[in-house]
Amino acid sequence: MQQTLAREPQLNLVDDLPLDAEPATIALEVDSGTELAVDIATETGPTPEQALISALQQRGKCTPGDLARARKLTEDSGDPLRLMLVRLGLVSERDMAAAAAEVLGLELITAEQYPDQPIAEEQLSLRFLKDARIMPLSETDQELTLAVADPLDDFIPKAVQMATCKHVSLQVGLPTEIQAALERVYEQPVDDDAEAEVQAELGNFSEEDIEHLRDLASEAPVIRLVNQILQRAVESRASDVHIEPFADQLKVRYRVDGILKEGESPPVSSTAAVISRIKIMAKLNIAERRLPQDGRIPQRIQGKELDLRVSTVPTMFGESVVMRLLDKESVSFDFDALGFDGPPRDRLIKVLEQPYGIFLVTGPTGSGKSTTLYTALSRLNTEQNKILTVEDPVEYQVAGINQIPVKSSIGMTFAGALRAIVRQDPDIIMVGEMRDLETARIAVQSALTGHVVLSTLHTNDAASGVTRLLDMGVEDYLLTSTINGILAQRLVRRLCPQCRQPYEPLPELAEKIREAGLMPASAGANSGAEQPLQLYRAVGCKQCNHSGYRGRLVIAEVLLMSDPIRQAVLSHATAGDIHRIAVEEGMATMYRDGLRKAVDGRTTIEEVIRVAEDN
Repeated sequence: MQQTLAREPQLNLVDDLPLDAEPATIALEVDSGTELAVDIATETGPTPEQALISALQQRGKCTPGDLARARKLTEDSGDPLRLMLVRLGLVSERDMAAAAAEVLGLELITAEQYPDQPIAEEQLSLRFLKDARIMPLSETDQELTLAVADPLDDFIPKAVQMATCKHVSLQVGLPTEIQAALERVYEQPVDDDAEAEVQAELGNFSEEDIEHLRDLASEAPVIRLVNQILQRAVESRASDVHIEPFADQLKVRYRVDGILKEGESPPVSSTAAVISRIKIMAKLNIAERRLPQDGRIPQRIQGKELDLRVSTVPTMFGESVVMRLLDKESVSFDFDALGFDGPPRDRLIKVLEQPYGIFLVTGPTGSGKSTTLYTALSRLNTEQNKILTVEDPVEYQVAGINQIPVKSSIGMTFAGALRAIVRQDPDIIMVGEMRDLETARIAVQSALTGHVVLSTLHTNDAASGVTRLLDMGVEDYLLTSTINGILAQRLVRRLCPQCRQPYEPLPELAEKIREAGLMPASAGANSGAEQPLQLYRAVGCKQCNHSGYRGRLVIAEVLLMSDPIRQAVLSHATAGDIHRIAVEEGMATMYRDGLRKAVDGRTTIEEVIRVAEDN
């Protein structure tokens, strides 16, 4: 027997061993025919990757459909399933990193924890660090601590251990944060290989060659460029992406919290291919470059379900593209989350409780009118109410609400859709916008027959909403009978709570706030000396991307249709007279609402002055 083993015999399994078998004794047969009983410990638990996928599913970050799609591509590419989930945008980098840290018992570090000076620079090259997606965090004589993007890959710590002759400990970091830290700490410019690759791929071609353009738009460098643009938009919380072609530049700008900020520009030679790629994704006609086009792209980016509204218009140097990002998951149809509180919120709720009549929301483009209407509809969306909407386009899909998209090309206009839906026995009707007299008259007739009608108008303040409808040609006696209230709103940037800085305002401004009766309880007059008023200014930190602001909130005014205002409308009073009457009756103006929120430390005086007039 011992001689047989000395000759390194071939061993064969006698019994099949199930994958989930307990540690067992199995029979091995030596080539001499003798059987040996050998104890082996079989794996009883899941692999680290299986535990990671299970953790993602338990957190609701990964659906069975996502897994099936990623597994199919994994079989073709041979890449790990966890990497494929992130690459396809089915799971965000942060969710994957958090799950990996939990499963492996490691710390998930933030962007602030990366060092300011390079570590182990002589042993580990920048190219290796970028390829391995790792960042040295700290170093002692015996140990090197690394931030790794993929802690399940055991090859990287072994390679680092061999290169540095030190024990390696791991922490989990986000790939994008590791990349940014490497570029910042090692003082290297952004890699230009992608631009060079695009230049090489594009070469010289005629823009009239549509088939060639379609092929270029499907090439990996162009796809990667467009994906990077969308990823940066999501990371920076942008609401819109502007891609603007010029003679010597393709400019990319992101609208973050209402303010446009310029991003990194792709090579100008990629203009036609990048725009064609976006048009292909939006199912638009890439051969048509003389007329405006509209489309949409349902996309999942970093684990977020997004709906991208795409608009193209021809310009001197190509088509200008604007993509509006609608985040289906993070949008909150809640008045408190939007910033409605105090007197405007009380008045708004009072209007929505009316059994019939018209409620209008006014403001310029991008002031949040549609979100306010959706929030109002969500509040009214009960089992007893049938709600029908006519929109151009349908921005958010809300369960339980029948939403009709306008299609002017086939004659499906606001007015045409409204005529049809009044025969659908609705309780509540939402019209995306009152654009013409015909639509306004049908909406008024619907309110007269016992329906609640919600709609929007483009006016500067609440009082101007009445005069705008009069100018359209709606009869004054119909307006006074049907309008319950008009809301005017603007969006101001919300101060970052991490870095906002208190300061004492100038005496003139402090006196103005005191006269408005907006002094906070801690700063008002009391039995002792009056305390100074404290406001806040924007500073900037990593949490808010050094802007000083993070998110936006509403400042609003709500005009209620009272008897004095009805008399003013019937006498065709000006918007200024109607506004004055509303203020005398207790309406807090947008400017006053903004001052109140500045005193509370939610925004700045500069933001309020930027979007609202002192009236």
